[in-house]
Order: sequence, then C-alpha cells, then structure tokens
Amino acid sequence: MYKYDLTTLDNGLKVASYTMPQANSVALGVWVATGGRYENMKNRGISHFVEHILFKGTKTRTAADIKNSIEGIGGVLNGFTSEELTCYLAKVLGRHIDLGIDVLSDMVLNARFDVRDIERERFVILEEVKMYRDHPDQYVYELLGGLLWPGKTLGMPLIGTFETIKSLKREDLIRYKEKSYNPSNVTVVACGNVKHSDFVKTCDRIFKKKRPRTFGAYKKMRFSQKDFKAHIFKKATEQSHIAIGFHSISRKSPFRYAVELLNIALGANMSSRLFHELREKRGLAYAISSHVRYYSDGGVLTIEAGVDNKKITKAMELILKELSKIRKEPITKKEFNRAVEYYQGHLAFLVEDTTDHMLWLGEKIVTKDDLIDINLISDNIRKVKLDDTLAIASEIFKRANLNIAIVGPMEEKEKRAINALAEGF
Repeated sequence: MYKYDLTTLDNGLKVASYTMPQANSVALGVWVATGGRYENMKNRGISHFVEHILFKGTKTRTAADIKNSIEGIGGVLNGFTSEELTCYLAKVLGRHIDLGIDVLSDMVLNARFDVRDIERERFVILEEVKMYRDHPDQYVYELLGGLLWPGKTLGMPLIGTFETIKSLKREDLIRYKEKSYNPSNVTVVACGNVKHSDFVKTCDRIFKKKRPRTFGAYKKMRFSQKDFKAHIFKKATEQSHIAIGFHSISRKSPFRYAVELLNIALGANMSSRLFHELREKRGLAYAISSHVRYYSDGGVLTIEAGVDNKKITKAMELILKELSKIRKEPITKKEFNRAVEYYQGHLAFLVEDTTDHMLWLGEKIVTKDDLIDINLISDNIRKVKLDDTLAIASEIFKRANLNIAIVGPMEEKEKRAINALAEGF
C-alpha cells in the first residue's frame, strides 16, 4: 500500500514526506499555493518575479552562497512558477538534508529584496519576455492563451508583459510575498532518504515563528465560446508553428483518467495517432504532440506541431480529420490497452526517482487532490472503459470549443483555407 506521512504544524504549515529506503538522495520542495491565477491584470508576472528574487540573496547568504551551498555538496537547486503553484526545490544526498532545507527555508523566509537585485532581475525577465516573443514555438502558446481566456490573467503570459514587469515596485513584491508565503499556504515535502519525525522537528524549528495570515482565492474560471476562434500571426519563420486548444476538465473530474488515456492515444508518444499520421506516414512534421493541463476548476487539451511552411494547410486538415474521427468512433482496443500500459508504466517510473516523486506528491497535496495513492490511481485507470474515452472526446472536440493559433509566413489564401477547415470541423 502506498503511504506517505503528513503533519500539520501549529501555525498551519504542512510537512509531508515519503521514505524511499533504497535511495541515497532526498528531494526537497517548499511549495506555496500561489501563482499566476492569484494575480490581476496590473501585476501579472509578480509570482514569477518574486520567485526569481528569492534566489538573489538573504540576510545571511548572497546569491552565490545559495547556489554554492547546494551545488558544492553535489546537489541541484531549482524553482518554478505555474498558474496555481510556486515551488523551490533541491536534491541532495540524504546526509545533507538539513543543509538542503536550511537553504530553501532561508530563501523563502529571509529574502532581502535588494533594490539593485530587483532592477537587475527586472531586466533579465524583460529579456525573457523578448526571448519568448522571438521563439515562435513559445509565442504561439501566448496567442493560444489569449483565445482560450480572453481578457483574463490566464490568457496572459505567466512571466508577465513589458508593461506589468516595468510597473512592479519593490514594495509590491514584498507585499505580495508576505501575503501569499504564509504558513497556512506552504507545504514542505521530502521524498527519498528521509525520516519523517526528524524532518518534522527540523521544519517546526525553522518555520514555527511564522504566523498564519489570510490569503485570498483566485477567481473561478469562466469562459463562453460559441464558435471556433483563430489567431494567425504572420512572421518570417523556417517552420509554421501550430497550437490548438480545447477547454477540458479539472484535475478533480471523475473523467480525468479517461482524458489521460484519450490524450495518450491521440498524441502523447511516438505510437500515437497524430505522430503516426503526420510524421511517420506523411513526413509533414518533425514534432507533433498533444498534452493535457489541469487546474482546480478546469483544464485544457492542446495539440502542438511544427510543420513545413508549404504544408501547413495539409497538416491542419489531417489534424482536424483525426480529431473528427476520434470523437465519432472509439479508439481501437489495441490503442486503449497500449494507453493503459503506457500510463501505468510512467506512473511506476515516476515514483522511482526522488525528484519526480516529490514533484508529484507536492502538487497532489497542495492542490488538495482527492486521490494521492499510486495503487488506487492505477486501479482507477483500469476501471476506465473504452466508451468513456469516446464520451469525453465527443464533449471536448467540438467546433464551438476549437481554438487555433499559428505563427508563420502565411498568406491570405492559406488563412482562408484554415478558416474553412475550422468551419467544417
């Protein structure tokens, strides 16, 4: 039976661990239940900005000290921001667990927010914004977000815009951090060579002085779409980049595992329909894949491809043709069984690595997932019926739920052809 340990400290901070006796390493994560969805149109990108600043130094450690403390003992240090989560993580040998959590907690509790660091990092983030704009495979997702969630923060780049990043002041960053990084909003997770009771004592000693505060919730996802939408951005590129998006289900939906299997059969690997039809069979694309992204109250299923500029219309025709087939006829029994085994195998691989395991467990706990048990998830996957994948495909793949973003050197003739294909979907 899968069993992890979870303790809630007096101030509301959660401490979770999963002991892997065979592991030499331990992966540590300080998770904060904040991210892009907690922002507004004026401060978009502030979560990501704060994450950057926390690596720039504390009251007792410089930025170099932070990196050297972990990398100097053979460890790895990183961080990331998503729409609903922010995480600071380190992977170290088990004997260095105390140093690992000391560095991460120092970053989270004692960041100095030096004005010079903020201005330097502001410049770095603005360059990051430019970089994404210059990469069509990245920029196409920015366009797709604007179609899926027009006028909402979810529809804006997670890193922010030129306007929002330039406008953020030091006091804005500090205020946002103090409001969101409070104990009741933080979960500390360890997976690997760890003893839970010792880990709890360490975390209690480090975090006990922090008092809980209230933190607001994000606005629930609302969208209204009556027909397909398309945004085609003309740009001189060597390839045309396609991103197709459909609103989908939330991470807590009972149909989640049906969507997972549908996605695997559609485009998650080299055995998938889209990969076979567009790359293997016709050579239209080097890379084509599908992905599912979940939020607490919604989700999105996306398809991405990079295709020859002269073959963009044919590629779109074939993609939409496969989507039409998969919403009308169930995937084959062979495809279904292969998807089940693929999911089961990757679930098993995930929990063998301390970092992957920590990232999986941390996200499950912070998002209050109802099912945090590898074995039960495996059982639920096997309960999915072939007809379930057809039912969910017919709900997702509708013309009124179709969003198409393309970046490439397209002419008006090709644009009209793409619109005609979408109208016939």
